[in-house]
Amino acid sequence: MNQAQAFTFELDADGIGLVTIDMPDRAMNVLNPTLTAPFAELVQRLETDAALKGLVITSGKPTFIVGADIDQLTRITTAEEAYTLCEALKGMMRRMEKCGKPVVAAINGTALGGGLELALACHARIALDDPKLKLGLPEVKLGLLPGGGGTQRVPRLIGIQKAMDLITQGKELTAAKAKEMGLVTDIAATRDELLAKAKAWCLANPKAAAPWDTKGFRIPGGDSKSPAVVQVLAIAPSMANAKAHGNYPALTHIMSCLFEGCLLDFDAGSQVESRYFAACVVSQTSKNMINTLWHQLNAIKKGQSRPKGVAESSVKKVGILGAGMMGAGIAYVSAKAGIDVVLLDTTQENADKGKAYSQGLLDKAISRGRSTPDKRDALLARIQTTTAYEDLKGCDLVIEAVFEDRGIKAECTRQAEAVIAADAVYASNTSTLPITGLAKASARPGNFIGLHFFSPVDKMPLVEIIVGQETSDETLARGFDYVQQIGKTPIVVNDKRGFYTSRVFTTYIMEGMAMLGEGIHPRSVEVAGLKAGMPMPPLALQDEVSLALSLHIAEQTRKDLEAEGTTIPVHPGFAVVQKIGGEQGRIGKKSGQGFYDYQGKDKSLWPGLLDIYPPKAVQPSQQELVDRLLYAQANEAARCYEEKVVRSVADTNIGSIFGWGFAPNQGGALQFINAVGAKKFVERARELARAYGPRFEPAAIVVQQAAEGGRFEDVA
Repeated sequence: MNQAQAFTFELDADGIGLVTIDMPDRAMNVLNPTLTAPFAELVQRLETDAALKGLVITSGKPTFIVGADIDQLTRITTAEEAYTLCEALKGMMRRMEKCGKPVVAAINGTALGGGLELALACHARIALDDPKLKLGLPEVKLGLLPGGGGTQRVPRLIGIQKAMDLITQGKELTAAKAKEMGLVTDIAATRDELLAKAKAWCLANPKAAAPWDTKGFRIPGGDSKSPAVVQVLAIAPSMANAKAHGNYPALTHIMSCLFEGCLLDFDAGSQVESRYFAACVVSQTSKNMINTLWHQLNAIKKGQSRPKGVAESSVKKVGILGAGMMGAGIAYVSAKAGIDVVLLDTTQENADKGKAYSQGLLDKAISRGRSTPDKRDALLARIQTTTAYEDLKGCDLVIEAVFEDRGIKAECTRQAEAVIAADAVYASNTSTLPITGLAKASARPGNFIGLHFFSPVDKMPLVEIIVGQETSDETLARGFDYVQQIGKTPIVVNDKRGFYTSRVFTTYIMEGMAMLGEGIHPRSVEVAGLKAGMPMPPLALQDEVSLALSLHIAEQTRKDLEAEGTTIPVHPGFAVVQKIGGEQGRIGKKSGQGFYDYQGKDKSLWPGLLDIYPPKAVQPSQQELVDRLLYAQANEAARCYEEKVVRSVADTNIGSIFGWGFAPNQGGALQFINAVGAKKFVERARELARAYGPRFEPAAIVVQQAAEGGRFEDVA
């Protein structure tokens, strides 16, 4: 048996085999032919060798199996191919499950997707009680569904409703939670105990069978016909669509697998799952999401945009100037990563208030059982609050997060540089002011960089790293390493007004406001934003950002452009900002009134909008509005790539999804153009330009692609 490549096999005196999966040349085990081919031979031995009385499966790596090989899925071109692959894998698992001998998964580390499905095909699952260990079926996050029996085994173990929650949301569970739910048989404190319990289970259950293969089995809580489940299944699709707006076919397919599969016997239900899995694999949504949220995201994580040849670094002590929402959030994520933090503000009260933000987050985590008082106290002890710049001594990184005012920022730079080491990195968290201009206040512009965080910092996964004209490669590398150190995703952009994310994000909210100004009903504007796949509609999002901030940035930009002797066209949406935010004084959510009226957690569109902007008699189609919102963003992203504001396709796509929430089902702003096709994109963009103005004229790079048959892709 050619097992050596994928796993080792040992048979003990009791006839229990121990399989230790340790795939060569891979940091983690995945289900692909390297593993499944020899594993099929092992299953045959389990069926035929009388000396082999049971099997324990574990991993030689820190994780168990982290899922199927996505690269293999990417190469599939037809539904038939996907179905065949799926059935072959499940056939092997099913033979193992029905062999009449006990098979136990000794889950020593994270088991996700196909890895958990393999464990579910075992007769028992013992998991290591390690806080790092996660169990889940996250396929939906790539536009897929579990294709290794997950949609059939999970409901038969824990019930249809719990299975639906777990699979449609791609939730990850701890070992203890999985045991409580019934997905895991037992937990163990150490690896030795894990293997001992697994072998003991085999010996105690010599003729093991899956519950659904035993006479009289009933699905916990009832099958698809039982009244309680019928009630859930009746409302679940409409609830899912209320959130997903039809943009994620995998959600509907998962619910179909659960409903149809749980009316049938296990094997027939499993075939139903294979058919829906195949439909997901060949869908454009899945191709978009895998391309960006798997391949391109992994390229970024592996340092695609990081300067080569610069030694890796880590930050031991960070200084943060400004303890407002951004500064407080940066302090929290830094301290959480084990970095010592100096949080500085103009008054001790403000600095302490910034630290209290961390305490609030930690207290909430404790109340939900996700942290402990000891962990909270240790994290808070790492945050020192102060008003004295002298306390920044010893910081290898300083991040300025003060008000968007050049003068204030320059003064912060001078005072901080007077005390920090000559080789320390100085970063500004500005979202709009050019880094090269801010670096003029620095005595060492080579060490000056932009680190643009997004609010709320503790939840938003992206940091936009802005490289000024004089920023050195070493400074960029150190900024990149810090962003990864705090568990965020870095994208690298060059210094140009609005950088990348702020510049393109603005096109979304501005287009929404332009629609309102044209007499399109505000409710239609908001629904179009959600139908487009955006997490928030444009008017609500402008309220969150604050109309006052938009007016301030516009004024600052106007002054800068006048000083440079240049002008840019004013977007028609800006007149709406001036009218509502300026003349009406409705500046957004913080003041309780903007495009919406706010009362506590409730909000409703302000009725006065209909008086100021009476809806025109003939309203455009929803698709017309959706196209405007998506094309405005994608076209501007293409211009940013063309102008080399962004350095890679991966940075452009990931930045659009993680930065401002560009429709994840589209795979990012440039992937949207790829999926539409450059030729069709150009045609539609020109139609929109004729109807609504030159801002929709397609970017030159896309026009060129349309002529040459090109597309956006990074060269490996």
